[in-house]
Amino acid sequence: MLILFILIAVIALSGYVYMQQPQFGKNPAEIRLERIRTSPHYKNGAFQNEHFTPDLAEGVTYFDILKLYIPKVENKEPSKTLPSVKTDLKNISSDKPVVVWFGHSSYFMHIDGKNILVDPVFSGNASPVSFFGANYSGSNVYSIDDFPELDLLIITHDHYDHLDYETVKKLQPKVKRVITSLGVGSHLAHWGYNESQITELDWWEKTALDSTFDITAAPARHFSGRGFKRMQTFWSSFILKTPQHNIYVGGDSGYDTHFKEIGEKYGPFDLAILECGQYNDYWKYIHLMPEETAQAAVELRAKLLLPVHWSKFTLALHPWNESIQRVTKKAKALNQPITTPMIGEKVEVDSGEYPVKEWWNY
Repeated sequence: MLILFILIAVIALSGYVYMQQPQFGKNPAEIRLERIRTSPHYKNGAFQNEHFTPDLAEGVTYFDILKLYIPKVENKEPSKTLPSVKTDLKNISSDKPVVVWFGHSSYFMHIDGKNILVDPVFSGNASPVSFFGANYSGSNVYSIDDFPELDLLIITHDHYDHLDYETVKKLQPKVKRVITSLGVGSHLAHWGYNESQITELDWWEKTALDSTFDITAAPARHFSGRGFKRMQTFWSSFILKTPQHNIYVGGDSGYDTHFKEIGEKYGPFDLAILECGQYNDYWKYIHLMPEETAQAAVELRAKLLLPVHWSKFTLALHPWNESIQRVTKKAKALNQPITTPMIGEKVEVDSGEYPVKEWWNY
């Protein structure tokens, strides 16, 4: 989180760099902006959350955040190379949904014969510059060449740890279609994606991947922006619905009433993929605390929880494996089934057998 604040400050101090470097993207304009202005969630020149959502908790200043970085945080990053599994993504055959997680919020899904990739970041950094947000050793074992042709690329929102210029640029020849939040397509179009590839959704809008596969955008409690002008693109969660399965893609979100609402309208879910890392009480409204991740899964009526948004980058100040320890403990207390795969390890949804090894304790 602090990395994002610093990046915004750097960009604000260097307008020339912001305008010249493609990785910063491009905010919506013209026809795309006209559509945005009709959204009920766009008011006073910016996208809005359902409820009041300050970046920082009451009474907290950016100076307070900077002071957090003075004491040394033990175990902030892994001391050893992370373990991983190399799954052959081009030859997955199952009549059940298969999910392969790559650390943080990047994961591959094979559902009803469709290949889907969510928020891929494989450049080695969760930022537009090489000196911020480097990935952990062992967390970048997959490359673009490992992926088959992609029926769908999902981008939940435009932050650097979810929308990576280098990665999506290299992926473009493999991508048939992109589904993303309202306005985010402006970045992709700026980077060479065809408008015909891009579908942008407002909350509660639905589109079809084929005659039996629907995708619906749903609320999340977060924010957006790749430069000093923020809230010009939207942030969403997504519901993937086939005749046999129902999967929730959470994106980034703080805790709010939308989890229960989505669970009541669209649940139960065979799988809920929810963030559980990069949190702090100072920015509690825009990221889930680990215990809230487990509670959100219960409210979504999820049969299985896959916690993500951890184990690749350090974007906050908690120990790197604290989030998974806390969320697994809370899930057990709530009787919420949970799976904890290693990077690259296959999760076969609705199989009844899931990775649960505590591999982070080493």
